[in-house]
Parts: sequence; structure tokens; C-alpha cells
Amino acid sequence: MPGIDQNLDFVPLSIAVLTVSDTRSLEDDRSGNTLAERLTKAGHRLGDRAIVTDDIEAIRAKVKGWIADPAIDVIVTTGGTGFTGRDVTPEAVEPLFEKRMEGFSAVFHRISYDKIGTSTIQSRATAGLAGTTFIFVLPGSPGACKDAWDGILEAQLDYRHRPCNFVEIMPRLDEHLKRGKLKA
Repeated sequence: MPGIDQNLDFVPLSIAVLTVSDTRSLEDDRSGNTLAERLTKAGHRLGDRAIVTDDIEAIRAKVKGWIADPAIDVIVTTGGTGFTGRDVTPEAVEPLFEKRMEGFSAVFHRISYDKIGTSTIQSRATAGLAGTTFIFVLPGSPGACKDAWDGILEAQLDYRHRPCNFVEIMPRLDEHLKRGKLKA
């Protein structure tokens, strides 16, 4: 049965939150606020927070900077996952993935379907791994951010979650890089 093993210590992570929007500021960014509140309430540290416009290069530059920052363990973006001309977050972030996390999108849509029905297909939520950094690309609504955090991320970013979680594999995320160095 999945759940929290109370015999283990919680391991706090540093999580960066990026809001992608042409119209939001930190003061009225409800989705970014939702994520920041939830991750800190869970015991994690808000490693950084930013807002960038719906521009592929601006999004990619911010995410690449956080990927390169050893102090950031996880990046969560919100916004830009729809189908309008300005929705470009998946196009900006997915090329950075070394490994895609197909299961994230499937589970996110399953949770979302229970709340909003077939409207969930209007989101291109995605996730992956870049180097040793987990990246989650969420829709821009506070409800979608709550669903993703409460239904997936809170458990998977908690070392105590059983039968498995992302935190316990973090020390091994760069094995492929080390293996390449050993062969050279």
C-alpha cells in the first residue's frame, strides 16, 4: 500500500517555480503562489521564483540557468501548456529533457479528468529529467497546480513515500555521465 513511512526522516529539496505569462506579476500570480505555498508547507525550500513571458528563448534561458545551478533540485513551471499561439512552454522545455517522464502526463490527466472531465485534453502537461534536475511543466491554473502537487508531486518529492519516490534516486541520476567518463 503506498504511503509515508514515518520511520524515515523527511529530506527537504530546493524547488524553483517558474510562471510563464504575458500578464502576471508576482503580486497576482495565483498559480505560482499556490505552488510556493504548497511546497514550503510540505517542508521544501523555495529555491527561486520567477515570471517570464510566453517566449521560447526566455523560458528556456531561465530553465537552463536553474538546471545548471547545483542548489536547485526540482523545477516546476506553470503556464503556457495550452494550444494558443502564445502557449510554448513544452516547446521551450522538452528539448532540454535527457529523459522524458511519460507517466507524469498520464497520471496528471487521470487526476484532472476526475475534476474537469474531457477538458483535460487541452493541457500539454509534461515532465522530464535534465541532468540531475527534475522538471515538471504544469498548466497555468491554480486548480491544475493543486491537482499536480497534491496528487503527484507531494508524494513523489517526499523521501518517506513508499514504495518509491524521486528523492531516493537523486544520488544516482548522473550515473550515465559518470559511466561515460569511465569509458573515456
